[in-house]
Amino acid sequence: MKKIDFENDTITKNIIQTALPMLVAQVISLLYNIVDRIYIGRIEGYGTQALGAIGLCFPIVILIGGFTNMFGLGGAPLFSIALGKNDRKKARDVLNTAFRLEILVGAVLMLFCELLAPQILSLFGATAEELQFSVPYIRIYLIGTIFTMIATGMNPYMNAQGYATMGMKSVLVGAISNIILDPILIFTFGFGVSGAAIATVISQLLSMLFVLKFLLGGKNEFTIYSEHPFSFPHAKEIISLGLSPFIMQCTNSMVSVACNSVLMKTGSTLYVSVLTIITSVRQILDTPIMAITEGASPTISYNYGAQKPQRVQKAITIMAATAILYTCLMWILIKKFPLMFIKIFSNDEALQQLALQPLHLYFYAFVFQAFQYSGQTVFKALNKKKQTIFFSLFRKVIMVIPLTYLLPYAFHMGTDGVFMAEPISNVIGGLACFITMLITILPELKKMRN
Repeated sequence: MKKIDFENDTITKNIIQTALPMLVAQVISLLYNIVDRIYIGRIEGYGTQALGAIGLCFPIVILIGGFTNMFGLGGAPLFSIALGKNDRKKARDVLNTAFRLEILVGAVLMLFCELLAPQILSLFGATAEELQFSVPYIRIYLIGTIFTMIATGMNPYMNAQGYATMGMKSVLVGAISNIILDPILIFTFGFGVSGAAIATVISQLLSMLFVLKFLLGGKNEFTIYSEHPFSFPHAKEIISLGLSPFIMQCTNSMVSVACNSVLMKTGSTLYVSVLTIITSVRQILDTPIMAITEGASPTISYNYGAQKPQRVQKAITIMAATAILYTCLMWILIKKFPLMFIKIFSNDEALQQLALQPLHLYFYAFVFQAFQYSGQTVFKALNKKKQTIFFSLFRKVIMVIPLTYLLPYAFHMGTDGVFMAEPISNVIGGLACFITMLITILPELKKMRN
């Protein structure tokens, strides 16, 4: 079990060793999400209706993911900073507190949503016909709430210890299991939509068992322990830093609701399909940026805790440069070969042609996404709570949602206004986040160096 040496290896090597396994894991996880939708959509007789019904469950899934990231991505930088300071006790306490919070909150979410599933889904717009598919699916899915929160939430702590390959394997176990089990349970055993949920729960269980084996094993220094099970040291720090990824997760759902609502009024249901295609393309293209930035995060946090400002600054530079280069290349590909991306999700030629203009508008300023991710990652990695929370809210809540309503109506841009909200917020929000990071973090690193 090879461990990354954040202390002595080069910064470039540290980032590559962390980012590559994360990229592989995220690509596989993304693939399994897409394949999951394809399987459900092809159930004979009611696949299309079932796919729509399952889509109504996504806000609940997003909420669970938000709490998972709050304790996982919120605690991992604190864990890394403590490692850099050689404060083993705090690192151990942060890890164990995060683990207990994942279990406690997972249990509460599971019970709450299990009891009120029909009422919650009705609020999301589910009809009586859709409830017959969505309620059984979400109630089975919720059984695995604690499984997925432990498996996903504790993964960043494996990466922070330098075991990025083990973190990748924990994701692969669940993703590959789901890809194999889905067609067997949905079609071979005839369980339909419930089969997809059962496959997910089993996969989450296997992934959690892999993570627990690592955390309970003796090969790594930091293991979970059972003493003082109701003690939560550093919980406030974890939650306050984790509010940023939590807010980002939840605001994505709010933006989706706003965009769909305006597109239905200014265009038609076809434009909602166009948005689904574009956001799916965005999900694919965002995956490598997330791997680059999150892959750099442990290196930044560790060296910040170790009082090595030159290594922190070099890690920030490499991360930002790589992210900018990648987004530029992707923008060129979208500009030159837009249909290549659209055809991944639709064979309908009329829909493909309708999606061309919105695709170009939506990704017009994609390069500025690199500035947003880079700045946000640095703030989170260095435990800058106020900045991480502010910029999580600034781009989505303060900019994207108001622009989604203002551009189509006040500026009479129609459906184009919905897709223009994204690039405008990318430019303003991305630059604001990155420039703020530079003018606040660089002087601090200079002071540390002196």
